Amino acid sequence: MRIKAKTKGLAAAGGALLAAGGLTAVLLTATGTGAGTGTGSDDGPRALSAPEAQRMALTRFRTYRASPSAVTLRAATPSGATVVRAVVDHRRHRAVGAYEAGDARGLLAWDPAGVAVADAPGDRGGDVVRAAREVRERAWVRRAYAGGPLDVGLRLVLSLASDRPDNAQLLAQSGPLWLRGERIGGRSYDVFSGPRPRPRGTGGSPSGRSPLAYWIDADGNLRRLTADLGTGRTVTVDVTAGRVPGRVPEEPWKGATGR
Repeated sequence: MRIKAKTKGLAAAGGALLAAGGLTAVLLTATGTGAGTGTGSDDGPRALSAPEAQRMALTRFRTYRASPSAVTLRAATPSGATVVRAVVDHRRHRAVGAYEAGDARGLLAWDPAGVAVADAPGDRGGDVVRAAREVRERAWVRRAYAGGPLDVGLRLVLSLASDRPDNAQLLAQSGPLWLRGERIGGRSYDVFSGPRPRPRGTGGSPSGRSPLAYWIDADGNLRRLTADLGTGRTVTVDVTAGRVPGRVPEEPWKGATGR
């Protein structure tokens, strides 16, 4: 997957709210499938308990309160993977990151309207905020979201937070499932599937399987989100830290040009 500031070749699609199945519907439209997120353990998959639904409903609000956050995005396809290490400001709905796609390196900045790309030597030792601030304003090239796993992931990153809790009752009615328990870095997480789609044009019960899975701890903090897009295409978003120092810079938005 090649990424160049002089092209429009960044892949993407998808996006919307995580709550109540909005993003699930978009992902299913983009993939044409209801790819599953896992088979679960002997005790799952099963419907969420009321406390689990309440905890899942708090997750986006807790992410919002912890902003700005550090995330690592991996968008994989049969032809290769793109990795983005980023800082995201959920209050301003903006993010900057350094990407690696094979031998290609550079910087990304994105918001709900689209993506800006800059050719840059790297992330200044991991400080992507500083690296983005040092790029000349007019060096950023902006484009709309396109279709493919990378842009699905970029939009997922922006949809991880909300300034208020989701409605636990509506969330439970949309059919998320408890899949299994799992440990990451010595910590325990519950793995939940995302909301499931309802049959079009009906008020029927959710059906099929969600392409989304969430790793959520006992306090409602999100550690990982995955999206199975089918045919060997996957997106993984790891929330590696909350309340990171630094502020998403204005430069990518001040002078970005379209191509």
